[in-house]
Amino acid sequence: MSAIADNRVEGTPERAPFVLAALILVATVANLNLSVANVALPSIARAFDASQTELDLVAVAYSLGLAASVLYLGAVGDRYGRKRMLLLGVTFSIPACLIAAYAPNINVLIAGRLLGGLSAGMAYPTTLALITALWSGPPRTKSIALWSGIGGSMNALGPMVGGALLIWFAWRSVFLLTLPLAVGALVLAVKAIPKHVNENSDPVDHLGGVLSAVLVASLVLAINFATVPNQGEVAAVLAGIALVAGLLFFRRQRRGKDPLFDLKYAARPTFWVAATAGMVVFGSLMGAMFVGQQFMQNVLGYTTFEAGMAILPGAVMMILIAPRSATLVEAKGSRFTLLVGYLLCFVGFLAMLVLWGDHIPYWKIGLPFALIGAGIGFAGTPASHSLTGSVPVHRVGMASGTADLQRDLGGAIMQSILGAILTAGYATSFANQIAASPQASSVSNSVTDQMEKSYAGAAQIAKAYPQYSDQIVAAAKQSFVDGQHWAYSVGVIAIGIGGLTVWKFFPNQEDEARLMAEYVSADAVAGPAA
Repeated sequence: MSAIADNRVEGTPERAPFVLAALILVATVANLNLSVANVALPSIARAFDASQTELDLVAVAYSLGLAASVLYLGAVGDRYGRKRMLLLGVTFSIPACLIAAYAPNINVLIAGRLLGGLSAGMAYPTTLALITALWSGPPRTKSIALWSGIGGSMNALGPMVGGALLIWFAWRSVFLLTLPLAVGALVLAVKAIPKHVNENSDPVDHLGGVLSAVLVASLVLAINFATVPNQGEVAAVLAGIALVAGLLFFRRQRRGKDPLFDLKYAARPTFWVAATAGMVVFGSLMGAMFVGQQFMQNVLGYTTFEAGMAILPGAVMMILIAPRSATLVEAKGSRFTLLVGYLLCFVGFLAMLVLWGDHIPYWKIGLPFALIGAGIGFAGTPASHSLTGSVPVHRVGMASGTADLQRDLGGAIMQSILGAILTAGYATSFANQIAASPQASSVSNSVTDQMEKSYAGAAQIAKAYPQYSDQIVAAAKQSFVDGQHWAYSVGVIAIGIGGLTVWKFFPNQEDEARLMAEYVSADAVAGPAA
């Protein structure tokens, strides 16, 4: 540990490139698994005759498991060993991938995805916590920029690589994609990552951890079931559980001696605004890919590989811009850099809303993804940097867990919201088209329900009634376009609100520097027991 402490004066640990490579590789496993299922959703729908809501759950289950566990498991890692938690998480990701890949039905597939998210909850928060603990000063900002940029680009590259696999293999292959990466990450992490770096001996708030998991899980599930026909009571019960769990959680954190989520630090504007901002902007990426992958395959007729490749501009822009965002943070401050990212994401969603429809050229696909990728590239670094800089190093697990929540809870909520809106818009549009059809009286309720539940359901009906195939497929495409317009309209509103929050409440460059210096002084006086 003395060598590490000596190198910390210069801002980097021993064997810094290998340590950072190991941490980024672990994060890559988690980020690829977050998005890799999106490209396979149409194939999964056909294989299991899945409804749009079931597809939503397949897509969101991984981020749900990760978001529900990340705060709790981040605190456990702070107390019992960050490296140990990281290695356990990477190890458990292997059987989770196998369960998803060989699932005999849609429910087992969702369960496998959920287990994968829980395993990522062990490993993923530790990566940023260790970067914050081992690096300092400008090297820390650059390391976070690489972590954020590469991690975000893996979200975008997941559908591309998965789409390539689906050219030759069945949909199950996409869930085996990260197995070799997990093995490599495990070996590199064992050899490169130091043990017991700035960990603490504070008791873990286990009850608070359970309450946080219940809060996140019930909230996300409530959103998913909100628009499902005949599931209003289920959604209401889940929303009630989320409300009660949320009240109990924040009450405990306010009064507890050793809170899991210290509200004293969370109340700092550089913390809560950054957390909110990151949640919206990272969620916008996940939501855009979730809807976009289905749109490109269902409406435009792209192959899985073409659909995956279509979002490559987003990944490229993230990789190119993330290192430059670190320079911009140092030069102009986090607020300015966040607002640049938000503006680009806003324009990207607006472009999808205006440009996307049937029979469109590729540039109308690539341009919005490039804008959103550039926005994430700019916004990701200041969002994560501000969080970790707002807390003392012994509570960095809380900050890294919150930084992960930006991606995971933001992704789960935005995917759930956009998926629910897409489901409602699709069903409404299809119902209106059926009602306006001259053959409306001859369409049975069972056939109507099948066509309204998802695009895949309508495609199956089209095969069963070839004489009406063209009309059914055309109606399904139009319904999907209408539903996605509903979804992207909500996305534009969410990004606009997030940008206004940053503009109004995040401190400017001078105030940010002053506040950060005050936090360091106050935390040094208070000490680890605070």
